[in-house]
Amino acid sequence: MRQGGAVPVGTEEDREATILMRLDQFNNAGYHRGRPALVEALWLVAQALLLRSFIPGSLHRRLLLRLFGARIGTGVVIKPGVRVKFPWRLEIGDHSWIGEGVWIDNLAEVKIGANSCLSQEAYLCTGSHDWSKATFDLMTAPIIVGEGAWVAARAVVAPGVVIGEGAVLGLASLASKSLEARGIYRGVPASLERYRAVSDE
Repeated sequence: MRQGGAVPVGTEEDREATILMRLDQFNNAGYHRGRPALVEALWLVAQALLLRSFIPGSLHRRLLLRLFGARIGTGVVIKPGVRVKFPWRLEIGDHSWIGEGVWIDNLAEVKIGANSCLSQEAYLCTGSHDWSKATFDLMTAPIIVGEGAWVAARAVVAPGVVIGEGAVLGLASLASKSLEARGIYRGVPASLERYRAVSDE
């Protein structure tokens, strides 16, 4: 045995014992993608040509997402470069803004409330892997962004997180746990700094 308590790797059995992950044994067969493969392929082409393009305007983006099953409210602004994994697992409320380069990686449902803002290159991640299993099993959990919330530029929202109504997730911050309504959070991982006060003046 080598110094430091390392496991010997002289035989094939020894090498097998040292492998923490067996990606060759990963099996995603139990995960349902929500639409047939042909629909998903059509979506990938349409997304590349229209949703992620630099053609200005939101109307064609809203129509395209609705065509593929997304529930998009009125007055929603969707900027160029936006990426959506599965539009049929997306809901966006009225008058919300989706900024340039936002990635909605929605292996599970993502619901964005009305009058909310996802700023440039924000990332909403609904999928992870079980690192306690050698087969690295896929795990998914939905994300909810409450009404009037703001996910600032390059912020990351982890699977299963609920961002409370009116909450703010600061620039390049990580929400690994749910955020209280009207809370202002910053950092990696994000922590509560104070509560949001909004004036009409």
